[in-house]
Amino acid sequence: MILYLHGFRSSPRSMKGRLLAERMAALGRADEYVAPQLPASPRLAMAQAFALVAGVRADDLCIVGSSLGGYYATWMAERLGCRAVLLNPAVTPLLDLEKYVGVTTMYHSDEPFEFRREYIDELRAFAVPTITRPERYFLLAATGDEVLDYRTMVAHYAGARQHVIDGSDHGIGEFAQYVDEVLAFGHVHGAA
Repeated sequence: MILYLHGFRSSPRSMKGRLLAERMAALGRADEYVAPQLPASPRLAMAQAFALVAGVRADDLCIVGSSLGGYYATWMAERLGCRAVLLNPAVTPLLDLEKYVGVTTMYHSDEPFEFRREYIDELRAFAVPTITRPERYFLLAATGDEVLDYRTMVAHYAGARQHVIDGSDHGIGEFAQYVDEVLAFGHVHGAA
């Protein structure tokens, strides 16, 4: 099973979410792909994500997290013992998200999105200062990420499998060429 966790203000309709869903469908595995719309509250987002994978064996689960979703995926992988693929993950979102407290809109719609100050405290509860068992992790980081510093990601996931893309951007605009690599790490058979 692949659980995709989108980033801040994003959705399962993001380019990465759509590409993963399309590839899983092409492999005849659409029923093994789950990509929820996460609520703004980190506590509620994690409750929803854990509920979606309840009963799934750690060996049968890979969590793919983008940006803030990568922060969440790391917490979940540490708790569940499953594999995780991190796409330009947020390592210290407490520092980065403070400026977003208030009401804004979602990236893929004009839907209002409120990020409350208490969510910063909720995020703190999901910090993973040091990963254990780095072999469970695959980091895909872009040197051209205009939102987060890839060097922080590389240092945080030391010892993990890492693919550092020279250039690109925070959204990993050419993600289509990495989909099979991501799914293969998640043990999706049929992916290259």
